[in-house]
Amino acid sequence: PIYQSTLLRWAASVEVGSEHPLGKAVLRKAEEQGIALGDLGDFEAIRGKGVRGVVDRKSVSVGSRALMEEHGVEVASLEDEMQRLENEGKTAMLVAVDGELMGLLAVADTLKDDAVDAVRELRALGLQTAMITGDNQRTARAIARQVGIDHVLAEVLPEDKLLEVQRLQEETDGLVAMVGDGINDAPALTQADVGIAIGTGTDIAIEAADITLVRGDLSGVVSAVRLSRATFNKVMQGLFWAFFYNVAMIPLAILGMMHPVLAEIAMATSSVTVVTNANLLRRVDIRPGYARR
Repeated sequence: PIYQSTLLRWAASVEVGSEHPLGKAVLRKAEEQGIALGDLGDFEAIRGKGVRGVVDRKSVSVGSRALMEEHGVEVASLEDEMQRLENEGKTAMLVAVDGELMGLLAVADTLKDDAVDAVRELRALGLQTAMITGDNQRTARAIARQVGIDHVLAEVLPEDKLLEVQRLQEETDGLVAMVGDGINDAPALTQADVGIAIGTGTDIAIEAADITLVRGDLSGVVSAVRLSRATFNKVMQGLFWAFFYNVAMIPLAILGMMHPVLAEIAMATSSVTVVTNANLLRRVDIRPGYARR
């Protein structure tokens, strides 16, 4: 049997060339255990499937079932274990050396501390939530259950995220907002009616988004929704008062029933009312409900 440290060494040696968060997680684990890595050559990242490369003159592949099938590697022996891990919300990464399956590694995304509360509050605000991910259906649905997300779009290749956002726009009556932080999220952020970038994400995602959240927590999404609704309400109130004064005073002016000085006072009062009401926006508490406790 292959030792865990040996399996981790093969995987981490290839992941040196990867920029994917899963690859970085494998590298961190190898560093924590003080594992010396092999020399990497002929590296290739297969989008949405995994990575491959030559380590110590051996061909090493790390990734999904699809990647293994592409290279003719039999994975049936570990299928039950993969399904068990995926049902727990973990991503199973298969490792093959010279076309022979060596084992698998499980990587789990750590949920942000406020993820469950943020999703619950977004739903309370009347919004539907969806997750777009490259993970397989089992892993994605397990995570969605933990967080309380309504819809799951799984096994989506990076270049297809934009198409999924387009499909949501066609299928829904309202607007579609996209929250993302990675390079692959940039096209989808641009396509969405409202693109929201996490401030701790990549520069290209921030550049592509309409809104950038300074902090990396999801409470900022809730605050952004609350602020946008409060702002819209103030705009509508301002329009109401502006039209109210004009509708009430213009007929009086036309009939000669209003002195010019009174008309000037009424116009100034209208402007003061609108501006004062707008300034009250500063008093609106846009913090999520769970942040006020």
